[in-house]
Amino acid sequence: MLNRKTFDFLNAVTENNNREWFAENKHLYEEAKEDLFPFIAKLIKELAAIDPAYSASTEPKKALMRIYRDVRFSKNKDPYKKNYGIAFDVKGYGPRTPSYYLHLQPDNCFFGVGFWQPEAPVLKSIREEIDYGASEFLEIINAKDFKSIYKLSEEDKLKKAPKGYDVDHPQIDLLKLKSFIAIYKIKDEEFFKPEIVNKLITAFKTIQPFVLFLRKATDIG
Repeated sequence: MLNRKTFDFLNAVTENNNREWFAENKHLYEEAKEDLFPFIAKLIKELAAIDPAYSASTEPKKALMRIYRDVRFSKNKDPYKKNYGIAFDVKGYGPRTPSYYLHLQPDNCFFGVGFWQPEAPVLKSIREEIDYGASEFLEIINAKDFKSIYKLSEEDKLKKAPKGYDVDHPQIDLLKLKSFIAIYKIKDEEFFKPEIVNKLITAFKTIQPFVLFLRKATDIG
């Protein structure tokens, strides 16, 4: 579980997103990291016990993403993120590997698993696997346990059928997706309770068939 002060810091950054304030209050950022690291370490251990492709030797400080934004090519020049991003990168992590990601942001916390806007060859392979193995994929995302925790994101999709598929394809809504991500929305309050670790362990276990399907789809030789 986490300390409420860790989320309080994010609220403060949102209201004071400038370098001067951050420099004066950097001790709060350091305190927040010290609160996050044991929590991340626990999740690393649990995820590694469930997914053999994930390394138990992963260091928490490497899983926690930087709070500093790259503003070089962005119209938004705020120097700091309004969230903590925790990336659980599996062995051999790369563009062809589905990922685990925990997003901590006041009123917008979630655990996401899968591919966000994958490269064209990867996206093509996922669509082909769904086309060939529709029954398997549908069984996974329609399973009671999956639906009780996750929702397949449909925010990022084509308006028309992708090239090579008919508009009346039985799985056209899935094939239109440009990202394949299962989302588990989590209320802020859950992170302040000891039960959050067990809830995430259940989420890790439940998402494995989805992860394995995507790994099989993107095992491009």
